[in-house]
Amino acid sequence: MSLRILGTATSGLALALATLGVSTTTARADEGMWTFDAFPIAAVNARYGTNIDQAWLDRVQNAAVRIQGCSASLVSGQGLVLTNHHCVVSCVQDLSDAQNDYVKTGWMPATREDEKQCPGQTAEILTDITDVTDRVLASGTGLEGAAFVQARSAETQAIQTEVCGDDVKLTCQVISFYRGGQYKLYKFQKYEDVRLAFAPEFQAAFFGGDPDNFNFPRYALDMGFLRIYEDGRPVETPNHLTWNAEAPKVGEPVFVAGNPGSTSRLLTISQLERLRDQVQPLSLIQWSELRGRLTQWSFTDEETARVAVDPLFGLENSFKATFGQQQALLDPAFLQVKRDEEARIRAGVAADPALVERIGDPWTDLERIQAQAGATFLPYRQLEASAGQGSNLYQYAKAIVRASKERAKPVAERRPGNSDADIAALGRRLSAETPITPGLEQVYLTFWLTKTREYLTVDNADVQRLLGRESPEALAARLVSGTGLADPARRAELLAMTPEQLAASGDPLIELVLNNDEAAQALRAGWESAVSGPTARAAEKVAQARFAVLGPNQYPDATFSLRLSYGAVQGWTYRGTEVPAFTDMGGLYERATGAQPFVLAEKFAENEARVNKEIVYDFVSTNDIIGGNSGSPVINAAGEVIGAAFDGNIHSLGGAFGYDEALNRTVSVSTAAITEALRNVYDQPRLLEELGVE
Repeated sequence: MSLRILGTATSGLALALATLGVSTTTARADEGMWTFDAFPIAAVNARYGTNIDQAWLDRVQNAAVRIQGCSASLVSGQGLVLTNHHCVVSCVQDLSDAQNDYVKTGWMPATREDEKQCPGQTAEILTDITDVTDRVLASGTGLEGAAFVQARSAETQAIQTEVCGDDVKLTCQVISFYRGGQYKLYKFQKYEDVRLAFAPEFQAAFFGGDPDNFNFPRYALDMGFLRIYEDGRPVETPNHLTWNAEAPKVGEPVFVAGNPGSTSRLLTISQLERLRDQVQPLSLIQWSELRGRLTQWSFTDEETARVAVDPLFGLENSFKATFGQQQALLDPAFLQVKRDEEARIRAGVAADPALVERIGDPWTDLERIQAQAGATFLPYRQLEASAGQGSNLYQYAKAIVRASKERAKPVAERRPGNSDADIAALGRRLSAETPITPGLEQVYLTFWLTKTREYLTVDNADVQRLLGRESPEALAARLVSGTGLADPARRAELLAMTPEQLAASGDPLIELVLNNDEAAQALRAGWESAVSGPTARAAEKVAQARFAVLGPNQYPDATFSLRLSYGAVQGWTYRGTEVPAFTDMGGLYERATGAQPFVLAEKFAENEARVNKEIVYDFVSTNDIIGGNSGSPVINAAGEVIGAAFDGNIHSLGGAFGYDEALNRTVSVSTAAITEALRNVYDQPRLLEELGVE
């Protein structure tokens, strides 16, 4: 259901790539998550007979929106934003309470004035792209390890500050492409007042539940509308996509503009093997156990069941995607394709003495780094990188403690990301009125403390300092019941304190972080010195090798930066079974069984007689996407929005490592279905008028 994480390949992907004899990263067919400043216009126009030009790209870029963890698009001149329901469900839940469960019933304000702000949500629109590669690469000259990481971070921070300064309405982000081969400054217009304009019932958006997740046919109305505001008024957005309520046609060229989160198509074999052998198995084990704990907790009463909906949804989605990724990495045929590609690049370097002199052997360097990473991964993960598990309260405490420590230093000596402007921005995020559920926080903290003790052992000095003489259960209960961090006003007070004042604050969670922060920061410094620093240096050389051997016409790995993919509306055939490109709204009623997760949403059941069952509901296309593309607009050659991408089929779980045009499909909800639902299911004439639909 969610494109927050899309993962992995199957032997079908490996076989297809091996048969074609192509690189998994060099663009072929509809492959590629292309940056807007390097989109292959001529190749796309030649393939599909379209007339894409720079003006078309500029219009699409100006209408694309990045929200927290997802993608979206402007679809009206009054700041209306289309995205997925699963991208706004946490907001719906934050606006709900025991008396008003808007996740269940939907959020359907009668007027624009009734639209409510989503706590912590932001909307960013990309305005400028500037190449800063030479400057960033020069900053690390002659440095290694942690010094290299810190120099690079300081330089990127300086570039960002020079352009955006302290302007809270701008975001500047230096983004690494090709895993260190290229750096660009992305400048965004930023909006911090984002309000929920419409969300259907959860059962309508997630019809079919986990069994249908990453599958097709689908019958899900996975859509929602936000609206961006500034100075208390809706933002005027003349650069928006035109709403097209007509259904797409088979073979029609389509484009997906969004922010794919992360791919690993450029990793070396040694990096993929450690991912397969250590990182993903641990994630799968932990998520599986945590899912069981959350499920058990959700049975406590009706209120916990309500609160558990979104956390369980996200966890189940991540588990399913990562499980699929792991199957790819366990497939010898798939890995052999990657080995062959790496061997080709290494042979190309070896054949050129000048390249050998300039690049050396970064693959062997990365093999050594993986051994070091494997030895320190567990303590680094448990005590620093994933500390606190999913606890919001713990993350508040950690952010406050570290900001306080950095603020006490001279500005020139602070770690990057801790300028006065950065700390002020942190204060604004901490002030958001986000509901905190003590029971859920206790589940997360208990689980984290338990697994940390299990993995690092009772006799580990860091574990002993963390737990003292308490059990994980007792400590978690004391931390949650005793902290004041659930109160935004108290968070603001604590953020203003010095480290000494924090130590005297009496807050048990602040005290826990303070007592363990030195050890956690030491683990981070060690990781930067032995792993992330050397990895960045070696990856930069691998990128240079790829360009030298394979040429410049390549797209970079996904980095949650704005990309554009191209493809066509098209079904697929697998093991003799043909899967059509479309489902229709009548299929929803045929698929409904009356038992979860195939229960009709209440409004759909009530209004069945009004629904045109021939309307195209969901559809698939060959676009290359990955997690983070949730909510991306699906756009036709005329630049009109005809759908919102919300999932991939089961074969697309290979998207983290490679692309197979024969099987990989993007799953989208059509604007035709959204229009029909707004008109005849949810009775939303106000929104239809704004979208320009008669």
